[in-house]
Amino acid sequence: MVELLASARAGVRLLSLHGTADLQRADRLLRQVWGTRPGDDPPISLDVMCALAHVGGYIGGAFLDEELVGAAVGFLAADRSLHSHVAGVASRARGLGVGLALKEHQRAWAAERGLVAVSWTFDPLVRRNAYFNLVKLGAKVAEYLPDFYGPMSDGINDGDVSDRLFVTWPVTPDPAPATERAAGPSETAAVTVLDEAGTVRPGGGAPLLRCATPPDIERLRVDEPGEARHWRAALGGVLGAAFADGYRITGFTRSGWYLLARGGTA
Repeated sequence: MVELLASARAGVRLLSLHGTADLQRADRLLRQVWGTRPGDDPPISLDVMCALAHVGGYIGGAFLDEELVGAAVGFLAADRSLHSHVAGVASRARGLGVGLALKEHQRAWAAERGLVAVSWTFDPLVRRNAYFNLVKLGAKVAEYLPDFYGPMSDGINDGDVSDRLFVTWPVTPDPAPATERAAGPSETAAVTVLDEAGTVRPGGGAPLLRCATPPDIERLRVDEPGEARHWRAALGGVLGAAFADGYRITGFTRSGWYLLARGGTA
């Protein structure tokens, strides 16, 4: 039912993709979303998608007026979850709720197969993704993964360190509203360990921490690559040290701050 509501709100039709023609469409879409240039590695190769579809892996597509505007690819994990490896939405369909519809399609697909959760990774510097994942969806941060994929040349991540947050999203929806579920500790009570200028501050050992994110890391990568690298190193250093010291991300604010507590869960 939730899947149908999400797709209805977005005005899209959600389908599992099969067959070379549809998978080629998904390949083209994901390359466009990532800005993949000739010679770059695609977000996921077409041959892998063909193999996944053939053996029953997850490949979902969102159609708007018969045009494929969203695609997501995932595979089964050993802990009885669906791991969503890549998902993208065409620029013309952003802001319509297509990403939410795809996530609900993944959740429904996982539920039909008796799985317990959906997992994925995301770049902790991308503020809108952090808010969507942690607040709107209510996913929980399980791990901080430094340079998880190693060097990447896919258009979006060229030359950047691939630090990621690994999140899990239960198949059974949390009855609490998203704002309450991800509110976490009071922002005003938290000690700032990375401020809005990208400056690292002392504060380790405080019960509650907060660290900022840049408003638009994607623009910084293009216009001010040195500043983007600074943010990557600063946030990676702060989150890496905090996780190693027993802190966990408990929330994310609309203004772009991660909230952390020692031993907490999102």
